[in-house]
Amino acid sequence: MQIKLYDTMARAKRVFVPADPDRVTMYVCGPTVYGRAHIGNARPAVVFDVLARLLRHQYGANHVIYARNITDIDDKINAAAAAEGVDISVISKRWEDFYLADMDALGVLRPDIEPHAVASIPAMVAMISDLVAKGAAYAAEGHVLFDVTASHDYGVLSRRPLDEMIAGARVEIAPYKKNAADFVLWKPSAAGQPGWDSPWSHGRPGWHIECSAMIAENLGTTIDIHGGGQDLIFPHHENEHAQSHCAHGAPLANYWLHNGFLNMGDTKMSKSLGNIVSVGDLLEAGWDGAVLRLALLSAHYRQPLAWTQDLLEATKAQLERWRRVAGSGWDSASEPHPDVVGALADDLNTPKAFAALSALANAGDIEALRGSLAFIGIGEAEADVDPEIDALVAARTAARARKDFAESDRIRDELGARGIVLEDGAAGTSWRRA
Repeated sequence: MQIKLYDTMARAKRVFVPADPDRVTMYVCGPTVYGRAHIGNARPAVVFDVLARLLRHQYGANHVIYARNITDIDDKINAAAAAEGVDISVISKRWEDFYLADMDALGVLRPDIEPHAVASIPAMVAMISDLVAKGAAYAAEGHVLFDVTASHDYGVLSRRPLDEMIAGARVEIAPYKKNAADFVLWKPSAAGQPGWDSPWSHGRPGWHIECSAMIAENLGTTIDIHGGGQDLIFPHHENEHAQSHCAHGAPLANYWLHNGFLNMGDTKMSKSLGNIVSVGDLLEAGWDGAVLRLALLSAHYRQPLAWTQDLLEATKAQLERWRRVAGSGWDSASEPHPDVVGALADDLNTPKAFAALSALANAGDIEALRGSLAFIGIGEAEADVDPEIDALVAARTAARARKDFAESDRIRDELGARGIVLEDGAAGTSWRRA
């Protein structure tokens, strides 16, 4: 089976050919942990979880190394720690734990490697020193900046003119810069701010160097796939590509993948508009994490996704139908159907995969449906436990056994009035809430 992926660098769908099929590498930019993850933050986590599952299916679970970082040094983390009078690790650990719990609820498997920025600062200092030695970076007033003129193809990923990129990034114009587009690799820390010793100042790394250093330290100088949200193409991924290429003389990634934006209906999600919805908010409101996962996958990953109540309700109804057909007691060893795998192998075409799942449900192909749902990260519904309802169902079963159909119908009507749907089958009677 061929896997085809849309490569942002090439602006085309390409057949995926890993450098080493026995060691397929993927890195995805993870969260900056200063607050609860919103539903837009969850989209790349879910999308690239599906890709990791597909890669493991194709190459073997032991032949894929998936890394997703944790950014635990950031000005917003610093500000939150200062406000509470605690170390930055207290803030970052708190919100990292929330993030991981939220992603667990969405069926996102833990990556093989979760590098933390703070733990990789020695690797960042070493990489910056190498860039300075090669003339691709320069020190100025305690800062170290990357010289964009050292990168012969700067802008190749985002394909925007330099002046447009400068304006779009709202870069800081500072007297110590050689070029307006030069970006910070290291910056000095003020008194009271977190900092680490370096050859240039007691300071901290810039954002872009963090991922480049963590990739090199954990996966190697050139990886197969680098992923993230569309908003990261510039400046973050453009700058990662430039500095890594100058440091190592090789491309950072052979394939660049980016998921589209998530909007609140027709409006972009933003703090200024006050329309941020966290994963935690949705879970606490009673939404099944599997519904949220499927809703995030309902549109093709490269397209914008409109997040609405209607989307959630439609997704919930669809999932309930699939689960009713699949039944209970799933065998995790069931194989996914080739139509579902093939749809995902075509640049993660989840709408096509969903159509294949519905076809399996319509055909009553239970084993293939179970295996396919598990393949995309959907398991059985958690059992709805209610001893009172269980007792009424048992009483109805007993009434039917003694042919007291009037009592049996009365109990069914009573349960129906309470929103309980009974389903009689060869294995007995099950119930669910309407």
